[in-house]
Amino acid sequence: MSEKPRKTLPGTVEKIIKSPLPSEPEKAQIAVEGADHLYKEIRIENKLTDENGKEVSLKPGAQVEVSVQAEPSATTSIPDSPPGK
Repeated sequence: MSEKPRKTLPGTVEKIIKSPLPSEPEKAQIAVEGADHLYKEIRIENKLTDENGKEVSLKPGAQVEVSVQAEPSATTSIPDSPPGK
């Protein structure tokens, strides 16, 4: 079975956003390096699972990796650059 095409970029947790409602989870705001300036920040639920299955949360300043992957059928090939370019 072939792997899904993917890209991984480094990121930094900028801040933790507390929820105004107890029923809503807090969010981690992450700045993704290599993304366009106006679109570099993403927010995710601040709940991860460690290798032992325990729930943990991110801290401000944490260095993270942001990965995007897709099914091969959801991608197209990029033509090779002409020689000399």
